[in-house]
Amino acid sequence: MNENNLNQKIEELDKRVEWFYSDDFKLEEAITKYEEATKLAKDVEKDLKELKNRIEVLKEKFDK
Repeated sequence: MNENNLNQKIEELDKRVEWFYSDDFKLEEAITKYEEATKLAKDVEKDLKELKNRIEVLKEKFDK
């Protein structure tokens, strides 16, 4: 997992969420945008879990 990639995903997710509060909001597009944001949020969550696991492994090695 690339940290820059995670940052890009988070930024993209923020943009998608902001769309719902913007003047560009269109009800016809809301379901598609919501599905896209949900998929992206799941990807971010997966990446964060991987990062947490890596940190825990490093911490265990450091504590020994």
